[in-house]
Amino acid sequence: MDNPCLRCGACCAYYRASFYWTEADPFLGGTVPPELTVPLTPHLVAMRGTTHPPMRCVALDGTIGEQVLCTIYPRRSSSCHDVEPWEEDGSPGTRCSKARAAHGLPPLEPRTDRPGPGDSPLPLSA
Repeated sequence: MDNPCLRCGACCAYYRASFYWTEADPFLGGTVPPELTVPLTPHLVAMRGTTHPPMRCVALDGTIGEQVLCTIYPRRSSSCHDVEPWEEDGSPGTRCSKARAAHGLPPLEPRTDRPGPGDSPLPLSA
C-alpha cells in the first residue's frame, strides 16, 4: 500500500507534539533528540515548532502535501505514534483527516487491505 504520510506531513504542521520529558532524556532511555524539544511544564516537553502558530515540527523536512520526511522517524515521540492515517477498521483517521483539511488536503480513502491493530503504513526508518 502506498504510504500517504510520505506526501502529507499535515499532522506535523498542525498538532502540538508534546510528551513526557523522559522521552527526550538519553540517560533515562529517551530517544527523541533533546535539542529538538522545548519545555512546556515540569513534566512535559514539545517538539520545537509545534507550540505556537504557524505550527511545523522542526523534524519535518519537505513540502506538505507533496513530499515529506520525518528526520527522526525511528526516534519520534509517543505523541507522534498516536496519530495514525487510518482507524483500525480501515476508515480515515479522525486526527489525520482534521490536519489534512486544515492544509487543504482531501481526506484519505478508506483502506481495503484489512489493516491490523497498529499497522502503520510508515517505514521503520527515515
